[in-house]
Amino acid sequence: MTDKNLQQKRSQLPIERSFPIERVNEIAAKEGRAKMHYRPIYTMHKWWARRLGCVFRSICLYTLLDDPKKVEVLEPGESNTSLSDFGEGLDVATLLENVDLEDPESLWELYPKDVRVSDKKILDPFMGGGTSLVEASRFGVESVGYDLNPVAWFVTKKQLEAGQTDVEDLEAAFEQVEADVADEITRYYRTPCPNAQTHDDETLDDDDPLGLAVDGDLDFDYEVPTDLRDELSAHDHYADVMYNFWVKELDCVDCGRDVPLFKDYRVAKGRYENDDQYNVLCPACESVVLVDDWQSESTCSECRHEWTPKEGTVSGSQYACPDCGAQYGITDAIDEQDGFNLRLYAVEYYCPTCDDRELERSAVKGYKTAEAFDQALSDTAEQEWEKREELRAYVPSEEVPEGAITAASSISGNDVFQHGYTEWQEFFNSRQLLNLSKTLQSIDGVGSKNTEEYLLLMLSETLNYNTMMTSYNPGKNLIANIFNTNSFDPPQRPVESNLWGTKYGTGSITSMWRMVKSGVEYASAPAEQYFEQGKKVKTEPFTQPIGENATVHQGDMRTIDAEDEYDAVITDPPYYDNIIYSEVADYFYVWQKILLEDEYDSFQYNQTPRAESIVTNPFYDKTEKDFESELHEAFSVVHRALKDDGVLTFTYHHSDSESWGELLAALCDVGFEVTATYPISADMQKFIGGDAVSFDIIIVARPAEARDPISWRQLRQRIYKTARRTRQRLEESRDLARGDVGVVEMGRCFHEYSKHHGKVQRNGEVMTAKEVVDEIYGIIQDASQVGVVDVFVDLLETDDPDPSEVNKLCRSANTTPDELEDARLYGLDSGEFWLGTWDNERRQAYIKTRVENDEELSALDKVQFLRYRYEHGQTVSDYVERWDGIDDVRELAERLADATGDDVYRRVLGDRDVTSY
Repeated sequence: MTDKNLQQKRSQLPIERSFPIERVNEIAAKEGRAKMHYRPIYTMHKWWARRLGCVFRSICLYTLLDDPKKVEVLEPGESNTSLSDFGEGLDVATLLENVDLEDPESLWELYPKDVRVSDKKILDPFMGGGTSLVEASRFGVESVGYDLNPVAWFVTKKQLEAGQTDVEDLEAAFEQVEADVADEITRYYRTPCPNAQTHDDETLDDDDPLGLAVDGDLDFDYEVPTDLRDELSAHDHYADVMYNFWVKELDCVDCGRDVPLFKDYRVAKGRYENDDQYNVLCPACESVVLVDDWQSESTCSECRHEWTPKEGTVSGSQYACPDCGAQYGITDAIDEQDGFNLRLYAVEYYCPTCDDRELERSAVKGYKTAEAFDQALSDTAEQEWEKREELRAYVPSEEVPEGAITAASSISGNDVFQHGYTEWQEFFNSRQLLNLSKTLQSIDGVGSKNTEEYLLLMLSETLNYNTMMTSYNPGKNLIANIFNTNSFDPPQRPVESNLWGTKYGTGSITSMWRMVKSGVEYASAPAEQYFEQGKKVKTEPFTQPIGENATVHQGDMRTIDAEDEYDAVITDPPYYDNIIYSEVADYFYVWQKILLEDEYDSFQYNQTPRAESIVTNPFYDKTEKDFESELHEAFSVVHRALKDDGVLTFTYHHSDSESWGELLAALCDVGFEVTATYPISADMQKFIGGDAVSFDIIIVARPAEARDPISWRQLRQRIYKTARRTRQRLEESRDLARGDVGVVEMGRCFHEYSKHHGKVQRNGEVMTAKEVVDEIYGIIQDASQVGVVDVFVDLLETDDPDPSEVNKLCRSANTTPDELEDARLYGLDSGEFWLGTWDNERRQAYIKTRVENDEELSALDKVQFLRYRYEHGQTVSDYVERWDGIDDVRELAERLADATGDDVYRRVLGDRDVTSY
């Protein structure tokens, strides 16, 4: 088809004209924190960097609807009620026509409706967790997905099959597994309740002193070592273990003492009646006791030992002997001592008996010292594991492959091999291996192949928490996910969860079962939740189930041979420093393959595909240049697969000008032109350390029309006019943040460039896409009068700001994120975002240094410096008199008072007599 014919045939899609950023972000802010309640289908199993469902439903709505004749609208809950004459005299054609830059919301009226689109076929060549396919299938279109990773393929496959799965069959299969193994598992997660009455040990059964018999039957013989047996007592009731707390121990290299690797001696923050205290471990008597302040000197209530719980035996990568003071490298000691020992030191428990007796809440659920019974249970589980050789077939036998995440590299500083791990089994203790293998053995062959796979999905999801590679967050009283940093980070204090689960706790089989069941139920009758005038509204269930007419393939998308076949490609492609899915997904893969290797060819290997992944990977010497080349190849495949009037709509996560230049070049080189970009709320974490990505964008591209040569002077004028006109239209008509306006501006400017890619002349040379992107950023920023202070005040007024918001705001301001970070106006501390407010230590240290060195101070420096001194009763008058002209400081103090609600800013430079301070 000629470019002229293409232009005549192709109509502009709603998503090219505008997008309801405000509406989508309003839902995304809630859905990102409560996926289980909005779209439980995505909580059935983990996949990294999974997009929010509301984002992709909105993308589908504004991308797929173009021909009113092919659109049917039904009222949710009423399968026979067609809304062909929707609303007050409005039809679909009118809704489509009314979408424009100033007001995209006419089509938004269909967001909560059961919309069907006929004669459409979409492709997601990088389906990952399957969000695009799930949401597209709800519109009744034919959807096809590809992913190289077998775990992603399996997870998405089960999401799409959920709408056709019988929940009753699934429940029957789970009940069979529960009957098989629940009692055998939970018997290993009991502990003497601190409130129980004890009896003489003569009441203990000599053959079963731990009470492990199930229904009166003890299925194996075990022995309790004499030293532990002598400490056992009978109790009138036992509590359920939520978590067992372990600590790694190494020998002192000088005196030989066992040294527990405690960075500090915190166990957990107090709760309920004790919420003003902290549970800590006494290093002298090893009791868990409550103290007022874990960072100050404390006294043990059991043995009167005095110590500061904040001061442990570990500092950085070294540990110190508390007896002789000798220090040594942890990984060096692990290597020289052939590993480490583990000691059980504490238990978090929940007691159903005390709950029934209505004891105070801190007695029902709390923390206690690990005792002989707890250690004996662990030892006995190890004995049973050694005896049950038939269970070896139900745990992974593979070694951990070396890679950029598992070994130290420029991407990850966590080397599991240096910490003594070489096989996947070593990520678990014997009790975990015993109970996981029992459960997997029970799942093997239960019910149909489909129900077996859902229960496998359930068990695989529990691996996020049931491993000795997880730790506990004492300040939040909860266990961390193994992929909290999207890497493998061997903890010095691993936490062992109750695998089957009790009333409280995270990551158990029972809680994962509820999530899988909810996902399947949702898939057969999905509903939407949205907001009207700030109030959440939930629709009736839709009659269109998830997954109909959907197909997924495992393999390299570059092998797709489709040509002129798809109406739309909707996807979330890889980006530069993407999570290396192949390595983290191996953790699930080696367990899933136990039941799947005879069913699917892709599960016959020891690891997931590596070299074919489109991502930078230092272990395979895959550089950014390799990534750019492979992404270019991928876009070529997409361009060939699309119909001439098709559209590519995708989300992307990198934001610096160089990476956007490469992306723009890759798209334009293969025959696309960018027609629009929009900012969206991110639900992402960068690969290591939990840093948020810069900001996230929807990019819309169409097959390019004829490209004409143009001078940079002419194009710059057009880009400048386009940016200014776009900003003016948006600011006059929509309530968008400055950063959001800047992103939309950027898309319109990219479109202007796309029309002339490869033919923009400056000083006799063709400009590269990177050069043009740099210029576009400069044009947008230069046109803005917004500076550092404006961005900082915007951040103060933003709910839950993060680095993505910083980057978006700076894109439309005459400043950069680096400038704000250099001035300590924001930053990240262990993945936690902070703002440089007047009381922030980093910010104050920065200002004080500048004051002491007599360096130039900004108005913001001055007002925060004065606010700090005022708070601490220090004089401010000397500085006010020293600084010439403080009108700008006074004005800024007013702005900060309005932004923060802190009226002290006004008093610092108000009419009061400042000389009194």
